[in-house]
Amino acid sequence: MNNLPNNILVTGGGGFLGGAIVRILVDLQKTVRSLARGFYPELDAMGVHQIQGDISDPDAVEQACEGVELVFHTAAKPGVWGPYEDYFKTNVTGTENVVAACQAHKVRALIHTSSPSVVFDGTDMEGTDESAPYPDHYAAHYPATKALAEKKVAAMVAANGLRAVMLRPHLIWGPRDNHLVPRIIARANRLRIVGDGRNVVDTVYIDNAAHAHILAAEKLLEHPGLSGRVYFISNDEPINLWEMVNKILDAGGKPPITRTISQPAAFKLGASLEFCYNLFNKKSEPPMTRFVAEELATSHWFDISAAKKDLGYQPHVSTEEGLRRLKAWLKKKNVK
Repeated sequence: MNNLPNNILVTGGGGFLGGAIVRILVDLQKTVRSLARGFYPELDAMGVHQIQGDISDPDAVEQACEGVELVFHTAAKPGVWGPYEDYFKTNVTGTENVVAACQAHKVRALIHTSSPSVVFDGTDMEGTDESAPYPDHYAAHYPATKALAEKKVAAMVAANGLRAVMLRPHLIWGPRDNHLVPRIIARANRLRIVGDGRNVVDTVYIDNAAHAHILAAEKLLEHPGLSGRVYFISNDEPINLWEMVNKILDAGGKPPITRTISQPAAFKLGASLEFCYNLFNKKSEPPMTRFVAEELATSHWFDISAAKKDLGYQPHVSTEEGLRRLKAWLKKKNVK
């Protein structure tokens, strides 16, 4: 990691993944800048220069990229519900702005955080590698716009010589998680096993996901020929989805899920709820959507041999150890 430049920008530096990357960079004594809409006292305490602005604002992105040599672009709008325009504005326009600013300021390398959902077609994905094609359609705005963003980065690599690598970490979790773990714990009493309950998935512990980003930057700077490539990132420990969900629930002091619903029933329920929520213009997220029904009932685990070979990636924190750390963090958080 000694070949990383000194001046580095992390978009979404106050977020779950962005914050983990920032902490590594600060430990490496790099000069770190964060672009995010909010102000984060934790980043301030670490000496991170915070620029408050929206990723969809080209002027804010231009300001953030001025004078930096490496950019980690983690800022995104996640989730499965909301207006398409909101997802497009952050995930596509935001990425276009980052790419343009990197070009304008001659940034040496860009590490773009994508998602395995960009190739999810609603069916099982078992041992899938990076040759998997984009599907013809998407059941949610998040994967649709993340796919467009990934294509934008790849196009700029091909057309303008942008030096960039795209990573697809799958189901990031761990201490400080503000998305996946809280959602599972908050819905403990309403969750149902969708389908036959035998589907297997990949996940990735937060420290491993952040480490993969640092490695990608290091290797890209050493080997410019890696530019334009995409890599799946995981803990390399495929696990039964519902076993993993129950382990997270246990870490949060919640009972396991035992009730079930068939995949067709969940899909129909999701379609009905989406129709009603759209009809009545409800802003809250439906308890089920078609995309969620497909995700919860199918296997999706990936071949990460390319990341191992090209980036030297190996997960350092096992799922078991990660769950132990998560349980300790949740207990400490709840005590406070």
